[in-house]
Amino acid sequence: MHTKKNRWLIAISAIAIHLSIGGAYAYSVYITPISDKMGWSPTEVTIAFTIMMGLAGSSAALFGKFVERNGPKKSAILAGILFGVGQAGSGFALVIDSLPFFLFTYGVASGLGLGIGYISPVSTLVKWFPDRRGLATGLAVLGFGTGSLLTAPIAANLMPAVGVTNTFYILGAAYFVFILLGASYIAPPPEGWMPDSMKKDMASGKRVFKKDLQQLTSREAVRTKRFWLLWGMMLINTTAGIMMISVASPMAQEVVGLSAAAAALMVGIMGVFNGGGRLIWATASDYIGRPNVFLIFFLIQMGAFFTLPITTNVILFQLFILLVVSCYGGGFSNLPAFIGDLFGTKQLGAIHGYLLTTWSLGGVFGPMLVTQIRERSDSYIPVFYVFLGLILLALLFSIMMKKDIRRIEEAVQQDHGKGKAINY
Repeated sequence: MHTKKNRWLIAISAIAIHLSIGGAYAYSVYITPISDKMGWSPTEVTIAFTIMMGLAGSSAALFGKFVERNGPKKSAILAGILFGVGQAGSGFALVIDSLPFFLFTYGVASGLGLGIGYISPVSTLVKWFPDRRGLATGLAVLGFGTGSLLTAPIAANLMPAVGVTNTFYILGAAYFVFILLGASYIAPPPEGWMPDSMKKDMASGKRVFKKDLQQLTSREAVRTKRFWLLWGMMLINTTAGIMMISVASPMAQEVVGLSAAAAALMVGIMGVFNGGGRLIWATASDYIGRPNVFLIFFLIQMGAFFTLPITTNVILFQLFILLVVSCYGGGFSNLPAFIGDLFGTKQLGAIHGYLLTTWSLGGVFGPMLVTQIRERSDSYIPVFYVFLGLILLALLFSIMMKKDIRRIEEAVQQDHGKGKAINY
């Protein structure tokens, strides 16, 4: 039955799910209206977003095996219920004037739905696009990054017209419907499925497709060296990106004297680079390989963090910030395809969930590091040097990753057909 499904419609279904849950990133538009309406402080209101982001990565890890056991449809439906109810329930929390209930609905329920909804379609897309893994996952994750760009203006226009409470009701219902529509079509392909074009290319020798390094369960994967190298690479890349996103405006104003208006414009452009980087870097990885893309990420960021503290050129300073943000987005879009390359698709969703713990940790470490360094040194300059050291470590990890992959490939070639056990 699944062979009759159109894989591009599967991709659109995944995008619908990610566009919906990506709306959570538009939270900043709610802070002032909620604070004004309820009398809660902006800090209290912001806690809900902190809880949600903390749960997003950890719930992806906790529910990764649930996604594998129950399939993308049931998982996406659960995500839709949690996320839709969490958003709509936030409106009800305002009606009953309960900050704890608001923290539970927007923070806990939406956070759980966000984590499950993030990984549900991605592992399925990797299986439907064995020939274009990077492009497929890049499209889905681009949808996630674009969700806030759509939600922010919609919510901003709804709140003056219908009020904050009704805005949560309307958007919560819309998210649920869109996620349900995506879930209704999404399904995994049969085991070993390949598109006809890929079969023809392989038969004619027109294009060579590299096989997955291994087919491992999540338990087997976490015991490998390359899993922890990838985890370290993602943690540093995510920490650097979230750090930059969290302080880009005040940093640019202080270091190179950018005006507040110009800094605000730069922040808007950062959203374009974050989203566009997800698609461009993921598509490029289909041609130059995921290990090389991550190597390029860290070379670019080394150049950026080396140059940022010594440049006085406003345009160059902004360009390097935008490049760092594009690498941040590209890391997320390349991750699912890279997991498929390294560990196969047997339990890709569960492995993806484990690696997304770096999302939660990076969301804590990035802002915390930059805040502490700025407060103690009264300058952003030391921040660049700290992250230069971290990126250098990530570059070392990426080189070690390439060597480990090469070692395993050589071992497989040497022992092919001999029945020898290989120590991975």
